[in-house]
Amino acid sequence: MRTTVIIPARYASTRFPGKPLAEICGKPMIQWVYERSSLCTSVDRVIVATDDERIADAVCRFGGEVAMTRADHPTGTDRLAEVAESLETDLVVNVQGDEPLIEPAMIDAAVQPLLTDNSIPMGTLQAPLGSLEEYLNPNVVKVVTDQHDFALYFSRAPIPYPRDHAAQLEVCWPTLPVAKHVGLYVYRRDFLLHYQSLVETPLEQSEKLEQLRVLEHGYKIKVAETPMTVQGVDTPEDLQRVQAILSA
Repeated sequence: MRTTVIIPARYASTRFPGKPLAEICGKPMIQWVYERSSLCTSVDRVIVATDDERIADAVCRFGGEVAMTRADHPTGTDRLAEVAESLETDLVVNVQGDEPLIEPAMIDAAVQPLLTDNSIPMGTLQAPLGSLEEYLNPNVVKVVTDQHDFALYFSRAPIPYPRDHAAQLEVCWPTLPVAKHVGLYVYRRDFLLHYQSLVETPLEQSEKLEQLRVLEHGYKIKVAETPMTVQGVDTPEDLQRVQAILSA
């Protein structure tokens, strides 16, 4: 089964313009993401998808593969689908272009369930919550799953609500059946192309979580476990933290 990693990369960013080209230890950030994704044992091909010539030129300079896309895509998933439409591949992995510390083992963990079960249309990852603060933080997306590790719901809210122990959150939160969602996705190519045609849904619009569209339309998302989480880059301050980690 053929697996392709596609890394959507935009130059424009409200908080950090030009982020994919930000230098980390002598390399642009997009190169770190590309090279680490290429180390996966389950991946056959890695492509950067961008609408910006500056990013495309940088990828070509380090010998990577790039696909130019339209500039009017509302989401990274739409950009992904445009590239996938012309590919001969079975699985498509969406790795964010601002994850220079992405661990190859995380990608392999997300891909594995779709390699062994052809009925799974889409997969993602979950990791343990590290603190009560993360459980309460609306910027940390939480996921709850059924007994077969399929997603029941994703939320920015602290779910589930411990009705009988609400006054003892500091004590009970580690026992709650909830995990931190890791925003890495694997799609069957045919499902990705179909997903692109699905209309936005009320829960998706309320939570601002695109993956809820899949659940609201009745499809399943397999959630594999990983013990790892990585520092992404949303701001220049994040970049400094990542530089310190890689320098060490």
